[in-house]
Amino acid sequence: MSTDAPVSFLPLGAIIQELRVGGINIVQGFPSQSLYESHNDPFFGETIGRVANRISNAKIDSLNNGKSYALAANNGPNNLHGGVVGWGKKIWDGPTPVGIRTIPGFDGLDGGESVKFTLVSPDGDEGFPGTVHASVVYTVAKQKQEGKEAILLGIEYEAELVGDEAEETVINMTNHSYFNLSASPSIQGTVVTLATNTYLPVDAGGIPTSGPAPFAKVQANEPFTLGAVDPDIDDCFVVNESPASVPIDTRSLPATKLVSAHHPDSKIHLEVYSTEPAFQFYTGKYIDVPEVAGLAARGARSGFCVEPSRYVNACNVDEWKGQMLLKKGEKYGCRIVYRAWKE
Repeated sequence: MSTDAPVSFLPLGAIIQELRVGGINIVQGFPSQSLYESHNDPFFGETIGRVANRISNAKIDSLNNGKSYALAANNGPNNLHGGVVGWGKKIWDGPTPVGIRTIPGFDGLDGGESVKFTLVSPDGDEGFPGTVHASVVYTVAKQKQEGKEAILLGIEYEAELVGDEAEETVINMTNHSYFNLSASPSIQGTVVTLATNTYLPVDAGGIPTSGPAPFAKVQANEPFTLGAVDPDIDDCFVVNESPASVPIDTRSLPATKLVSAHHPDSKIHLEVYSTEPAFQFYTGKYIDVPEVAGLAARGARSGFCVEPSRYVNACNVDEWKGQMLLKKGEKYGCRIVYRAWKE
């Protein structure tokens, strides 16, 4: 990626370190890879895998002819974001330049410089079966429309089960960037619109207790403003309510606009698109990062997350399982696009 690019990445976790809009870095992070290693409990910018979000009782109940697989219980009784050393905590190979690429579904693009990160996750990595080759390609482009210039960051994930240790495994990748459009320590005042108010009700540990249901705190496609404390949201919203229709590779599907956000003071706007059937929207209640390297401490609501994904705990729900069940000879894939600009 060229030195003047508005985006920067790190080999650790294939992390998105910077996404600059109007001179402001709108993602939370640190100035060096070593600080991510020592202080990144919130998963700032990480590529999450093998399985994003939670797996109930830190166990895959049944794979490869009924075998169960014990995972690390690193979030109460559950497994979270791939375990203690998930993919976001591992060193990836890259970035390797892969030329100019398009971002499907977006017109008026100028450029599209791309880089690729790759990771080999061995059989038994954090308890998951089978050797997996994973990759993420980042494409940075500019879009000129109606007199304004937007920055687009396209993300394309791919994973393949290789080797002979297993016939199937589970995959659910996403990016865990925390956005702050306010140019201040808090996301307070950010105006947000969600594409849906259908969500997965969960128990106290964040595991779904039923299928999609209406979410009471917000309405679909109606803007709401993030206050100092409320609304407090950390939920999985559903854009495709037919779980059996979700392919293991969603890249051929059109990208849906999941979230729009802007801050009236900074005039910075962000839109998040994805081919995925669901997304976690999180208002950052548990962020707790001390002052380090000249950066002020970051606490609750210093960023919000949009994590496009498959349904939470789908690997242990028969009706949902197909959306994250990767079999030998298949490819897992999905796409995410961030589109941002300043008025």
